[in-house]
Amino acid sequence: MEKKGILVVVSGFSGSGKGTVMKELISRYDNYALSISATTRSPREGEEHGREYFFKTREEFEKMIAEDALIEYACYVNNYYGTPRDYVEEQLGLGRDVILEIEIQGALQIKKRYPDTLLLFISPPDAQTLKNRLVGRGTESMDVIESRLSRAVEEAEGIENYDYFIINDDLNACVEEVNELIRGEHRRVSRSLELINEIRADLKKFQ
Repeated sequence: MEKKGILVVVSGFSGSGKGTVMKELISRYDNYALSISATTRSPREGEEHGREYFFKTREEFEKMIAEDALIEYACYVNNYYGTPRDYVEEQLGLGRDVILEIEIQGALQIKKRYPDTLLLFISPPDAQTLKNRLVGRGTESMDVIESRLSRAVEEAEGIENYDYFIINDDLNACVEEVNELIRGEHRRVSRSLELINEIRADLKKFQ
């Protein structure tokens, strides 16, 4: 029996290190597919179209919305971000676990559309660490950093909608914890009903 992949949404405050955790997870284990989001924001130094993001104009993005080509989208710090549908559904069908790194608004849209999605929230150990990481990466002005910190206040209000809350203090430990949670999710009874029914049917042959 073919195993279907699990849709996993990873969110976290900007600066929580979730992107680094996801890249490390993908490089260590081969059963994961990292979904690439589309965005209207400008590429940061070193980012490439089709690798970190699909960089779109506002017009292109709004056309995708109109054509229902996204499984979720949101506007964040004056830019659109969204998840193209085709890639996600194709990878799930191939039995790979698809990881979406998106913010809270999009995560809840996906949970509504795909109720068995696993929602993980990654956080630094405390608020000061979050600020230090945002300032330390040196890619944004203080205005943008302040905007991200005030957004984090709003995001903190929605954390209880997630299945698991994971502290990213030690990268290695965080990556292993995320992997274990996803592996455990595959063993949920609700995800194994087909196999359970097969075993039941085979057992009845022994009666």
